[in-house]
Amino acid sequence: MRQTQTCDGVTRRDAVKVGVLGATGLTLSGILRAEAFAAAEGKVLPGKATSAIFINLTGGPSHMDTFDLKPNAPAEYRGEFNPITTNVPGIEISEHLPKLAQCADKFSILRGVSHTLAAHALGQEYVISGNRPLPSLQYPSIGSVVAKELTAPTDLPPFVAVPRTNMAGGFLGVKYNPLNTAATPRIGQRFTVRGVSIDSENALNEARRREKLLGSLDVTFKGYEQSSQLIEGLDEFGQKAFDVMTSPTAKRAFDISQESDSFSEKFGETPLGGSALLALRLVEAGTRFVTLTYGGWDTHNTNWERLKDRQLPPLDQALSALLTGLEERGLLETTAVFVTGEFGRTPKINNRDPSPGRDHYPRCMFMLLAGGGIQGGQVIGESDDKATGPLNDAITPDDAAASLYQSLGINYEKEYHTATGRPIMIVRNGTPIPQLFS
Repeated sequence: MRQTQTCDGVTRRDAVKVGVLGATGLTLSGILRAEAFAAAEGKVLPGKATSAIFINLTGGPSHMDTFDLKPNAPAEYRGEFNPITTNVPGIEISEHLPKLAQCADKFSILRGVSHTLAAHALGQEYVISGNRPLPSLQYPSIGSVVAKELTAPTDLPPFVAVPRTNMAGGFLGVKYNPLNTAATPRIGQRFTVRGVSIDSENALNEARRREKLLGSLDVTFKGYEQSSQLIEGLDEFGQKAFDVMTSPTAKRAFDISQESDSFSEKFGETPLGGSALLALRLVEAGTRFVTLTYGGWDTHNTNWERLKDRQLPPLDQALSALLTGLEERGLLETTAVFVTGEFGRTPKINNRDPSPGRDHYPRCMFMLLAGGGIQGGQVIGESDDKATGPLNDAITPDDAAASLYQSLGINYEKEYHTATGRPIMIVRNGTPIPQLFS
């Protein structure tokens, strides 16, 4: 999938370098959720998911033109798209998402999700970590936490990004960074990832020689290992890279050409479709976290043309095929799926030339969650009549992240320690959304 530069000139790769002042406290809804979970004495309920797929819609998709339409709003808010019914009575989504409309029973829609960070980089840092950014601390991404907490097979990378991501290990260190594929697969074609799909015996012999050399260097660095996350991470990378390079399991998982035509054609011929199929194969093999980045949602102008012709059709086909494919393979109950952008877009249409659009708007957005014990076929939360904000209590990115961890059986209140000994909870201010699991 393409590298997409957003309107502020920040690429996704740059986003992790940015911090922000401020913090947020529990909302009323958060307090109520905390009370709802008090019966569990603060303990995390057993999660059903063993892996997760995170689909990152970078640029900020319009909630009003996708999953939170307002057909009765004034014309300057309503937009050009109409709602259609889904296979769940009472739930409507955009007319340009017909395949997702037919599998709405498999996912939950969160409406009225809200925060206050209107810059791409800051909003991204928030949703990929579940913590409002701070200038003094780089929080680990959700993928990095999952890679740390859930054991993966030794011959598979625990955390894979397709094609790349701004998710990183933060204060946990580089050992929890993802393997970036740096490219996207194409349906029906063999996909090669540098360092994974190596067939040459000479290349493998060279890798074995370097592995032996690294073993001798371990003696030299032994005194530094306890105090340096970088040395520890590099050592971890070396061993993991060697295991993956020599693994038939990894080669099979990355080779989407092994799928039957009847199964793979459902995903479509777009880069997102190939990436979604690869994500399914990776979690089936044992990878714990896969993130897919699908940019192009920064629609300040030509909003409806871009959504209708370019953005929504691939998302509709790839995501619906992923959800139904996971179910067909018996993986939906053990794979949590999380779809989000960094914010929504302004309910009131702007007057930009050559064609109007919508601008950044963090006060109201949508998220989708599915699988891993999450109850599908429901809408949780609600926006007001013009989708300008939550009608009642807001759902926050912190709550959504805590819910994903709940699905995975990870204690979102667990404390880690930074290199300086500072205790930091995995999610500082969020609590799981009980309705997702009811």
